[in-house]
Amino acid sequence: MSSGHDRDLLRHHGDVDAENGLLDFAVNVRLDRPPAWLRQRLAAALDGLGRYPSAADDLAARAAAAARHGRDADDVLLLAGAAEGFALLPSLRPRSAALVHPSFTEPELALRTAGVEVTRVQLEPADGYRLDADAVPEQADMVVLGNPTNPTSVLHPAAEIKRLLRPGRIVVVDEAFSDTVPGEPESLAGCREPGLLVLRSLTKMWALPGLRAGYALGAPELLAELGRTRPHWPVNSLVLEAVVACCEPSALAESERAAAEFEEHRAGLVAELAAIPGLHVALPARAPFLLLRVDGGEQVRAELRARGVAVRRGDTFPGLGVDHIRVAVRDPEQNALLVKAFRDVLGWG
Repeated sequence: MSSGHDRDLLRHHGDVDAENGLLDFAVNVRLDRPPAWLRQRLAAALDGLGRYPSAADDLAARAAAAARHGRDADDVLLLAGAAEGFALLPSLRPRSAALVHPSFTEPELALRTAGVEVTRVQLEPADGYRLDADAVPEQADMVVLGNPTNPTSVLHPAAEIKRLLRPGRIVVVDEAFSDTVPGEPESLAGCREPGLLVLRSLTKMWALPGLRAGYALGAPELLAELGRTRPHWPVNSLVLEAVVACCEPSALAESERAAAEFEEHRAGLVAELAAIPGLHVALPARAPFLLLRVDGGEQVRAELRARGVAVRRGDTFPGLGVDHIRVAVRDPEQNALLVKAFRDVLGWG
């Protein structure tokens, strides 16, 4: 697991697979730009860039996120995207970390770069990539997993995740896609269990990958340790405004409607793709993306690209191979174009 090639794979992200001019099914962002109301809020905040973000600004954003999850402001650490939270994990000084895979690769990359011993807990397709807490080594003092998981689209039961908790262990749950599931039924964002650290992102729902906005939820002493190496003003004023805006009731209502649309659109896409001979869809799926498997996956990706369709390669996720592909769920019109492209490439058009 220490080769340079392996680390290059861990650094790969879907934006590399997508290019301007291609129909993008490689990046899991709901919109091509933030909603108009959010752009207006951010534009109005530009006048404040002439001063440093204040403690009051930080508190207001933390209070908004805390209220959204029924917590206290001291339970929130604002982040420059959830990815910053992964980069900060070595600050918690783990000795032995267990990474549940297939899953988002940034946490493993950050921990290995810091010299932390990493064990991969590989979930199996025969089990639907479902979490088994008993498979995690007892000696691991940090466990990291996603829920719902990128790229398998599996939503693990909160009760099973809680089974990972024990004295002396930190359990990190990446909930970057939790707000895309109606009602967030398995979210642990409001849970105050000792050792639990939940990372949230505004990127996917609100189309903010260029802003880098997110936050961590956990016990104040755990958050203090997580952020102990950060510089002054680690989060900019626009991020503070975005957190406040996206935690307001009107935004939460819009998010819930969007999550319901994802459910509907995903169901239609699953039915269409599963009907194509030779194309396997990993189920059950609860996130706004699907994991596919098809023989000759690398060639299939190339032929899709030649037809103007970008999809995410799957072999950069530990435990998956070149025959795995991840596709984002879009609206029915765009999904129909993806289905047609697959049918054409696989000879069923």
